[in-house]
Amino acid sequence: MIQFGPAHVIYILEAVRWTVVLSLVAFAGGAVLGLLLALARVSRSILLRAFSAAYIQTVQGTPLLILLFLAYFGLSLLGYRLAPLVAAGLALTLYVGAFLGEIWRGCIQAVPRTQWEASDCLGLNRFQQYAYIILPQAIRIATPPTVGFMVQVVKNTSLASVIGFVELTRAGQIVNNSTFQPLMVFILVAALYFAICYPLSVASRALERKLNVAR
Repeated sequence: MIQFGPAHVIYILEAVRWTVVLSLVAFAGGAVLGLLLALARVSRSILLRAFSAAYIQTVQGTPLLILLFLAYFGLSLLGYRLAPLVAAGLALTLYVGAFLGEIWRGCIQAVPRTQWEASDCLGLNRFQQYAYIILPQAIRIATPPTVGFMVQVVKNTSLASVIGFVELTRAGQIVNNSTFQPLMVFILVAALYFAICYPLSVASRALERKLNVAR
């Protein structure tokens, strides 16, 4: 039996970067999609509101694991064989976008109605209202929950291991299969996830206090 040693630790540590890369890809793509969905949810168009609401409800009601299977195995049946990183990034982008869209929709609607009325009185068009009045205030409200949601994004990247993407969890599985020492391996994996997620949790609480969102 192969003993768990420094080489295995290095292998697991190297996998951390892929967890971080996938998290950043998912959050960047999800942020763009989420903003579009949030704006659609508060749009004056009934069709846009209905479509965005249906998308959010569908994705939020679908397990991320199923989205990963559809992105990797489902698209391959249609002739689009994606690399595991691309498939995982696509599935996580769709997933993160749905949740951020709903978070940010709530933050936009949390801006007092008087701000909309005041901007109407100033003769601002819809774009100017969002750019200069509404979104700057919504960003202040949205920052703490958005940073907090990033913790969930990091942890959810572990599911990408089911389609063969070698991130932190998958690296731990590979090392465990060769050493048969799951306690040591997965304690290290858990510690590394904690090292990534804890600073984000602290940042979320600090931003909430600093921005004084409750007021």
